[in-house]
Amino acid sequence: MFRVSNFVVGLANTLVMLVGASAIGYSIYMFVHQDVTDCESAIRAPLLTTGIVLFVVSLIGVIGSCFKDNVAMVSYLIILFACIAALMVFSVFLFFVTNKGAGHVVSGRGYREYRTVDFSTWLNSFVGGKRWVGIRSCLAEASVCDDLSDGRVSQIADAFYHKNLSPIQSGCCKPPSDCNFTFRNATFWIPPAKNETTIATNNDDCTAWSNVQTELCFNCNACKAGVLANIREKWRHLLVFNICLLILLITVYSCGCCARRNNRTARKNESA
Repeated sequence: MFRVSNFVVGLANTLVMLVGASAIGYSIYMFVHQDVTDCESAIRAPLLTTGIVLFVVSLIGVIGSCFKDNVAMVSYLIILFACIAALMVFSVFLFFVTNKGAGHVVSGRGYREYRTVDFSTWLNSFVGGKRWVGIRSCLAEASVCDDLSDGRVSQIADAFYHKNLSPIQSGCCKPPSDCNFTFRNATFWIPPAKNETTIATNNDDCTAWSNVQTELCFNCNACKAGVLANIREKWRHLLVFNICLLILLITVYSCGCCARRNNRTARKNESA
């Protein structure tokens, strides 16, 4: 008789198989269609790999639970245990590498500003060297500063200063506050005169700023820090997801152990 634990394992793995098949299908779509952006193309290979792994592991679980194949079920449980252990290690790692980098409050501003030194070395590796060229291209494609070009925020300094900018907008679409640039509009700023001492001479971003709308502060360390803050936020969301996934996997693993016992009992009954 088909038992509850076998049904739970079979149903859970069927759903995961569908997710894996969807990931495989979407990644193949991006490989076939050449009009995807650089940002989208960066996830093609990881998405395809993840989809294949999910599909194969889930298929083994379905075979083991639905067809009462004990060898398949044992293989599935070993793989699932390894996944749970790896996910635990990865979650602990994520907690420590994303524990810093909350940003700095700027007096009289509705946004925070970020510095690369506030983030872990591991996170900084995401925006180092040639990687930044691709990220900068993605930022240009995404037009991250276009939202600041219209309305009161674009033309009125006080409205801009009190706007809650995203980390990327804060770092890439305006010069750092300590440069003391004069606001003309949201993406056009006037630097202090050369004989003035108000400019922050120790901040290279002050000279990296450009009023050319395709450049702005995309070459600034502040822009890299804004991207890192965005990555950190995504990794923190992933950490929460991993914890929920761990609870689900441990539950499925427990049901899998019961299903394996059911399979053994069923085979003994059949042989008797």
